[in-house]
This record gives sequence, C-alpha cells and structure tokens, in this order.
Amino acid sequence: MNVIQTPDFRESYANSVHVRVSVWDFQLIFGLASSESPEQVTIRNQNAIFLSPQQAKALWNILGQNLAQYEQAFGTLNLEPQGRSFPEGPVN
Repeated sequence: MNVIQTPDFRESYANSVHVRVSVWDFQLIFGLASSESPEQVTIRNQNAIFLSPQQAKALWNILGQNLAQYEQAFGTLNLEPQGRSFPEGPVN
C-alpha cells in the first residue's frame, strides 16, 4: 500500500462530532465546541466526511480496537463529566 497526501491535505482538531445516517451513507460532521458559561455551548462545524456503510463499520472496528489498547495502557475512559465547575478565563 502506498499512501500519499494530496497538496490540499490538512489536519483538524474536533471535540464535537455529529452522525447522520441514510440508506446510502454515514455523514460525520466534525466541529469545535466551546462554552462561555454552563448554559451556553457553541459548536462551530468545520468538516463533513461521508462514508459508505462498509467504511463506517470498518472505522468502528478499528476505533474499538484502538480504544481498547488505549484503555489498557492508560486506564478506563469516563464519558461522564467529573465536575460541574467550568473554568473561568483561558485554559492553557
């Protein structure tokens, strides 16, 4: 396999992903979520990626394998918030 990055290749960070499903494909919409207060969350969508159902299942499998390895190395990931306090000001 020869993997080549095209000239318009770019990397992005996302802390939000929305999934839309149709008979023909899965759409993953990646964005950045930010909060000025606990009551207000803003999500700025950046990219949408369309996958065939077969590619979505392959992605699900590889993510599952990698998450299992990550948790084995670093401990269980918790999806629930650990605290109700939100940081004030910039976070470095």
